[in-house]
Amino acid sequence: MVTGASGFVGSHVVDALLARGCEVRAVARRLAPAQAQGWFERVEFVAADIHDPQLDVGALCDGADALVHLAWPGLPNYRGLFHLEHNLMADYAFIKRAVEAGVARVQVSGTCLEYGQHSGALSETLSCQPDTPYGLAKHSLHLFLETLREQMPFALQWVRLFYLHGRGQNPSSLLAALDRAIDSGQTRFDMSGGEQLRDFLPIERAAGYLANLLQHDFSGTVNCCSGQPVSVRRLVEAHCAARGVEMALNLGHYPYPTYEPMAFWGDASRLQALLGAEHEA
Repeated sequence: MVTGASGFVGSHVVDALLARGCEVRAVARRLAPAQAQGWFERVEFVAADIHDPQLDVGALCDGADALVHLAWPGLPNYRGLFHLEHNLMADYAFIKRAVEAGVARVQVSGTCLEYGQHSGALSETLSCQPDTPYGLAKHSLHLFLETLREQMPFALQWVRLFYLHGRGQNPSSLLAALDRAIDSGQTRFDMSGGEQLRDFLPIERAAGYLANLLQHDFSGTVNCCSGQPVSVRRLVEAHCAARGVEMALNLGHYPYPTYEPMAFWGDASRLQALLGAEHEA
């Protein structure tokens, strides 16, 4: 069962699971976005608000041997207090009820923002010091679920996502905005100074990692990342080259985000060790 199935990450994860022969129950709040997906006729789709306390979670989870939990409303607003005041406890309540209903394996998407202001290569062994409501809410959910496991054993995969890009990404994201500028014939693109180093990963590869991890007997925390630092400017220039256009970059138009260090990327060694050859597939 995949929650948030019609979202940016969820839609690709459903594709990846189907490609690996899985039977998928896709859950999302609204029918129309799911119907627009190429996989709609190949899944069991359920329109449901998983945060609804009246939802019959037992019926929703009937027959599901694993839960891939990707639903999390309100992004990319990382500073909204609703992450703490609503999403955190609503997510915990849903996952707990799913475990009580018999789901034995749970995979939850975390975030690199759990690490806070740590710079450089971010290993899963680092202490988390989130400084945004979103990062704090995700980290707290992880702690809650680890505590729940002490009383109700289940397999938990906590997968920290880094910077994903590709089809279906948020329209306000960097490359989506760049594509709009290119498609509209603009010759100048406003951006930050572009020197910050980040860990970028195509969404198709990330979805493959999530699907492959789910099929491994693994409980713990793992970074979903490339392991390679790339400057934002280099990413933009490479995307322009791939599109076959020349674009003047108006560097420094936007300030650097204050909630992130200038240079950080994921340590991918645990992901590589877990997946082996599947990491390159």
